[in-house]
Amino acid sequence: MDFLKKKLPIGVDRFKKLREEDYYYIDKTGMIRDLIQSWGEVNLFTRPRRFGKTLNMDMLRAFFEIGADASYFEGLEIMQEKTLCENYMGKFPVISVSLKDVDGPTYESAVKKMSGIIRREARRLQFLIDSDKLSEVDKDYMKTFCSSNLDEETQEESLAAFSELLYKHFGQKVIILIDEYDVPLDKAYQNGYYKDMVGYIRAFFGSALKSNDYLQVAVITGCLRIARESIFTGLNNFNVDTVSDISFAQYFGFTDAEVRELLKYYELDASYEKIKEWYDGYCFGKQEIYCPWDVINYCKKLLADKKHRPEAFWANSSSNYIIQDILSMASETAKGQIERLISGEAVEQRIIPELTYTDLDDEDITVREAYLWSVLYAAGYLTKAAGETDSDLHRIVIPNKEVLQIYRDKIQSWYNVNVRRDVPKWQAFCKAVRTGDAPKIEELFNSYMSRTISIRDTFVKKEMKENFYHGMLLGILQCDSGWAIRSNQESGLGYCDILLMVPDDRIGCAIELKYAEDGAFDAACDEALQQIDDKKYVDFLQQECMETIYTYAVACYKKSCRVVCQRA
Repeated sequence: MDFLKKKLPIGVDRFKKLREEDYYYIDKTGMIRDLIQSWGEVNLFTRPRRFGKTLNMDMLRAFFEIGADASYFEGLEIMQEKTLCENYMGKFPVISVSLKDVDGPTYESAVKKMSGIIRREARRLQFLIDSDKLSEVDKDYMKTFCSSNLDEETQEESLAAFSELLYKHFGQKVIILIDEYDVPLDKAYQNGYYKDMVGYIRAFFGSALKSNDYLQVAVITGCLRIARESIFTGLNNFNVDTVSDISFAQYFGFTDAEVRELLKYYELDASYEKIKEWYDGYCFGKQEIYCPWDVINYCKKLLADKKHRPEAFWANSSSNYIIQDILSMASETAKGQIERLISGEAVEQRIIPELTYTDLDDEDITVREAYLWSVLYAAGYLTKAAGETDSDLHRIVIPNKEVLQIYRDKIQSWYNVNVRRDVPKWQAFCKAVRTGDAPKIEELFNSYMSRTISIRDTFVKKEMKENFYHGMLLGILQCDSGWAIRSNQESGLGYCDILLMVPDDRIGCAIELKYAEDGAFDAACDEALQQIDDKKYVDFLQQECMETIYTYAVACYKKSCRVVCQRA
């Protein structure tokens, strides 16, 4: 590859830096034109995390802010709109804050974080302190926002105050940009101070957006539309654009054409199908969208190693706690729907556009589940099936392999926690494994599977189904820290699914799992035992001086299994 090619913008969310330092940039400046042509006084864009919200907000600041440098936009789509650029580029004072770092274990710690964010913006605007258009009282007022430890009242009035002072200085109403507005609410919900944070955000937004005579327009981004707590109630000319809307769909994330062009530029065309399978699949409005964070990170890996396997970049950038929540409280109906989703099917759900975290704790399980599905959809864990047009009842699917892996990992984690809770049952299972008691293992494993989510016999490849049951069995066995367990360990002429050793008793087990197509348990067990024998999987156990060796064939189908044991 040509070493003079542009750098990949890993984690670069500042527009000017991206343009100054010659990073690869996928042109999203058409968003500026579309925003101007349709904007309301307050405009909310909701998209999943890592889909370019922050970079787009910084692009807006670079374009609108007084003193804007047109050179940053040379060669980009927006520069074709000459009249628009003459009328809007560099014409407005801009206030820009991001709430993505407002978190903490307590309300007080979160408010302290907010104080720091406001002070940083105040310091960026401290030229107002020397303005000949401001009175000494105004200047002293501005100085209070640059000091440390701002109290809540001062914080809540900050954006309105900045707006008034900027208007007095420039004689022009302001543009307010608020990025990741819902992060403080999400963190507050997780840490138990949600009601306090709702009150704070309501007051903060109220002074900045509802009663601000100096506001030209506000643009806000977040993952969810949280409206029922009256955060946005009373706003005039309020526009909301979500993942379901057609407008602006192409400006958050990468389109298929953009991904193809990027891969062509870096000579990575051969990886297109793999990237599509892992990181595409989102449907915003009617637009097919890739997760940009994934695409850029994986391309960087491919530039170092063309054979590098796809990774879960987006998944690893968050705790993904919401999936854990739906698993922990899912009804049997919801479990069945999750089974269909992870098997590649679509399910129908009513999507609730306006969400509130308190609904996730509703005593009525049907209410809780309805809101959880809607959160999963808005946050990018589910998306509309191709061709879906209904705005209320959607056919939803898991977008791609990466998100599918999140579900599988969380199901496995949830399953392992539940296994550990029933200690006598787990101990009985372990005893049966040590003694070669296949009927008891079969009885207990069937019991475990009946309580969890299974892989349905639909579109999923046989290998994935086997891996799913492999993970379930491995999770049970790994509960005993005194056992040595190897997964996919090389032994003899191949790789055994699970090799287990009980060092104190000199007991070894070679376990091979098979998916029993159409419930053909006996045939699947025969195949597994034959594979253990042909591939000499017990060789490793013999080399480790195991005196008693069992070979296990485990055949699974939906929520049932058959276990056969032989002594080697």
